Amino acid sequence: MNFERSISAFARAKNVIAGGVNSSVRAFKAVGGTPVFMKSGAGAMICDIDGHEFIDYVLSWGPLILGHAHPAVVKAISAAAARGSSFGTPTEAESELAELICAMVPSVERLRFTSSGTEATMSAVRLARGYTRRDKIVKFAGCYHGAADSFLIAAGSSALTLGVPNSPGVPKSVAADTIVVPYNNAQALENAFAEFGSQIACVIVEPCVGNMGLVLPHEGYLARLREICTRYKAVLIFDEVLTGFRVARGGVQERTGVTPDLTTLGKVIGGGLPVGAFGGREEIMAYLTPDGPVFHAGTLSGNPLAMAAGIATLKIVRDDATLYERLEVLTKLLADGLHEIFDKHDVPHQTAYAGSLFGYFFAPGPVTDLESAMKSDVALYAKYFHAMLDRGIYLAPSQFEAGFVSSAHTTRDIERTLAAADSALSEIRATVS
Repeated sequence: MNFERSISAFARAKNVIAGGVNSSVRAFKAVGGTPVFMKSGAGAMICDIDGHEFIDYVLSWGPLILGHAHPAVVKAISAAAARGSSFGTPTEAESELAELICAMVPSVERLRFTSSGTEATMSAVRLARGYTRRDKIVKFAGCYHGAADSFLIAAGSSALTLGVPNSPGVPKSVAADTIVVPYNNAQALENAFAEFGSQIACVIVEPCVGNMGLVLPHEGYLARLREICTRYKAVLIFDEVLTGFRVARGGVQERTGVTPDLTTLGKVIGGGLPVGAFGGREEIMAYLTPDGPVFHAGTLSGNPLAMAAGIATLKIVRDDATLYERLEVLTKLLADGLHEIFDKHDVPHQTAYAGSLFGYFFAPGPVTDLESAMKSDVALYAKYFHAMLDRGIYLAPSQFEAGFVSSAHTTRDIERTLAAADSALSEIRATVS
């Protein structure tokens, strides 16, 4: 494919935007080449500025569970914009969307809206610290909770370690209050609490990890996290910004029956517009200002456009009785089909899916945590990504990201994708040999 206009657009962007992009993964550093600039989307398809069409499995990194430009969502946004884009006052739309969320997410009795998932996780951790009057937090290596300082922490060389900054600009003093342990290793969490239990305010986890590729929790793992946090009176936070309304209406917590104390949400609840939320038990949420001492505010939190898009999206999610069954059938068809094709071409791999999330690693053994995910063949993924792009399939420009299916995808889209994967790997193998 000829991406001449995208190449020109990227050169222009680099003159005025740091790195040429406003979110780092968009720069294609992990796969090479020039990022593709999009101009429109409809249903499962997106179109770039050079006129190429792609079946989209990124879907704005997850929000578009109904696909691009769903008529009900577009209508809701247009009507809200005509009434005014922002007021800095409460609106009834905020309560309507909050009621929809509270009715579907098991842990959420009260919530607060933010303008991003990062704000939601940052605020949830602050609330947990204020509620428990403790300072340390536990996160898991490979789980991503946004770009706040407390989360940009890498693990050290042992299974239990106080974190060290993995980005310049993150103070060592912040990292010292973040404990990093391996995902899917309950004993590591036990060890952390054995040493620091009286100081740990909360444990924050992606219950299904989507930000090192899709890694599913071991059977009973989330229940162990719940039991440990309860025993030590620490707050358990499920970061369901990515998984909320993706793996089930009530997220991973509905699917597993494990209920956290706080939940962070985003993506789907904004129907494609910037949004985040955090919520949980009424007792904990009461600690927020103006009722309690823990500060929270945001100029555009709960803005009318995002609320309108979210309401339109979640009403469809609520009322479509077979939505998640259909999504999971399509996602399984894709994941199982990719597994067969990778086998056919002798590509070492691991595949997984949950609800409308899917992922695969070009890795030789089971992927259960960050260490095993990092054994993936990223060079092969880069070749595969570009070969699929040339065949009209838009995937995440990184091995370490989950993919998404929407209600706009069809069986025919899946079949086209599998045929493209077969062709792409044939071409790659032929080039190697």
